Amino acid sequence: MSTRIVLITGGGGVGKTTLSAGLALEAARRGYRTLVVTIDPARRLATALGLDDLGADPTPLAEEPLLWGAMLDAARSWNEIAQHYAPPEVAPRLTANPFFEAATQHFPASQAFAAAEEMTLCAQSERWDVIVVDTPPAAGGIEFFTSPARMRDLIGGRLLKWLTGGSLPGRKLFYRFTARPALRIADSALGSELLEAVADFLLDLRAAYDGIARRSKEIERRLRTAHTVVVTTADPAPIAEAARFFELESGPPEFVVFNRTLPEAWYGAESPVSGPIAENLHRWGTEAHRQAAVRHRFSARWHVHPATIPWQSSAPTDLERLGAMIDSAEGLDLDLLLGPAQ
Repeated sequence: MSTRIVLITGGGGVGKTTLSAGLALEAARRGYRTLVVTIDPARRLATALGLDDLGADPTPLAEEPLLWGAMLDAARSWNEIAQHYAPPEVAPRLTANPFFEAATQHFPASQAFAAAEEMTLCAQSERWDVIVVDTPPAAGGIEFFTSPARMRDLIGGRLLKWLTGGSLPGRKLFYRFTARPALRIADSALGSELLEAVADFLLDLRAAYDGIARRSKEIERRLRTAHTVVVTTADPAPIAEAARFFELESGPPEFVVFNRTLPEAWYGAESPVSGPIAENLHRWGTEAHRQAAVRHRFSARWHVHPATIPWQSSAPTDLERLGAMIDSAEGLDLDLLLGPAQ
């Protein structure tokens, strides 16, 4: 059986990490070897799983023998990407260059690409039947899907070709700066030593293009076959972020989950008491009605049937409450998403 990949995405603060942990727990309890990995450095996944800490190496849960958790280390992942896909003579020089670290930490798609690479490596290892990925919030979630193409554009793009030449020049030729007036200006402003480090980085990055381009194609193939779950609430900002996922070229997500929902039955319900308690119940009922209206509009606009998870006073921080949260979900086809119980 090929590894099933489940991508959990959406805006920030909507409960993606908690849902990721809950779905991974459900998959494990259905008999699947399951890995849940997060890209969020805030350690929310460890909290949701009831763990004190979580590292880059998959950690088995003592209470659930079929469940592992991991948190992405983007710097380590990029070092491994360079070692695997850059030419052998280039990789050590590239990873030692200070501009490599800066680029892999600050280029918008770099963290998403590193996470997608880790996801692909884990899938290819065949150690797990199901991999649940907690993607970055908001724009970072979109970048997870677009990062392979963006990395190809960065390394093989016009700017890098313009700086390094149409074909890879020798380093001595590049350092003369005769062919690029902009480099002569930079040389006078920054100094030869700093600019030489920049030149080394650009040339070595170009040399890694073929390997990274091939890998990005494999990552895109994995993304196309993954199951995507968009998590949102009924608030305006998360709704706007959720809508963006329906505009991706790869097609609309299969599942939409509205988290922290209130029962529609609360709207218009008669209160057995009066005074402040009745007023509060009326406000809760009005909010439940507003949430339902938002769900109906979203469903009509994007032709989906969203699932719902009820509001809870606090996020689950142990496996028992995680399991109860998944049990309380309505409209979420777990057999289709995770596979039938074994």
